[in-house]
Amino acid sequence: MRATLVIQIIAGAALFAPVPLAGQEAKPAAPVAGPWRPLFDGKSLANWKESDFFGAGKVSIENGAITIGKGFLTGITWAEASPPFPATGYEIRIEAARLAGSDFFAGITFPVRDSFCTWINGGWGGQVVGLSSIDGADASMNETTLNRNFELGRWYSLRLRVGSDSISAWIDDELVIDVRIGKKWIALREGDIDRSVPFGIATYSTVAAVRKIEWRPLPPDAPQERKR
Repeated sequence: MRATLVIQIIAGAALFAPVPLAGQEAKPAAPVAGPWRPLFDGKSLANWKESDFFGAGKVSIENGAITIGKGFLTGITWAEASPPFPATGYEIRIEAARLAGSDFFAGITFPVRDSFCTWINGGWGGQVVGLSSIDGADASMNETTLNRNFELGRWYSLRLRVGSDSISAWIDDELVIDVRIGKKWIALREGDIDRSVPFGIATYSTVAAVRKIEWRPLPPDAPQERKR
């Protein structure tokens, strides 16, 4: 008797389960980004080199992080001619901290289409965030410019997304940059920062530490998280 009742309940529930209407196809699952892939082993500069900046400071590995010493410009650059990710359709994330100084502690240079760009964090006296450059205007003078306080010694999570027609960036999961590329001229600011090509992380007159450098591929039609 009990078994018969259970079967009747299950059969009844199945009648009310949502099914595609005639002529309709089931919706495909939303595209999913690939897994995060490490670019830093936590122990060495394998696959990296010290950026060839004039007057650079010292670069060292300490406590699972890369310490970028104080110099005019100091940094690390991917050692191969091309990074392991494409020029569009990818995300990068790192953790970075300013240890001393008052200028940018994470200038991330990355490929965009057939050019390159730099995401500045903490420039121009320590607060400016933005992309260098858009239509010839650097990170302090274009539509991506914003001011943000960065605490000395605190680790920040920085995530960058390069889509087919957009660049977006997050600081600690807060969307801070969201720009459509369109026909904009994306290029590096004039100067030695081009020695960060094809992918690099640099500081200016500042001591910083970086760790957990990772990237992941995006599906071709990944939805963009627009800035509200």
